[in-house]
Amino acid sequence: MRESARRYRDRGRKYLSQASVELDQGDFAQASEKGWGAAAQFVKAAAEERGWTHGRHNHLFGIVRQLAEEIDNEELRVQFGLASDLHTNYYEEHLDEEDVRFNLDRVRQLVTSIDSVLSNGA
Repeated sequence: MRESARRYRDRGRKYLSQASVELDQGDFAQASEKGWGAAAQFVKAAAEERGWTHGRHNHLFGIVRQLAEEIDNEELRVQFGLASDLHTNYYEEHLDEEDVRFNLDRVRQLVTSIDSVLSNGA
């Protein structure tokens, strides 16, 4: 794995861990932003491994679409959409604890799927 991809993955793991702490402390806005950050970092790690452009926010959605097709898992797109909703929640605080928890669980699934792809060198 490329060193740059490893850094993105490691940062994503850190953010996901921080999201759990923030959630437990009742800071749903920060938990949301860390969940979004974790998802984005893992998507960037996969893009980095493939040499795909990922410098803009809108690139990430295209990358997720390509990954979903590559591994035949359209659920990645749904999971990333929920991660994006967490990002919005950071600014709008429209989600309650149950929704933040639900979305973070889907981010964990997304991260697990992408991490598996990265670990297998696919």
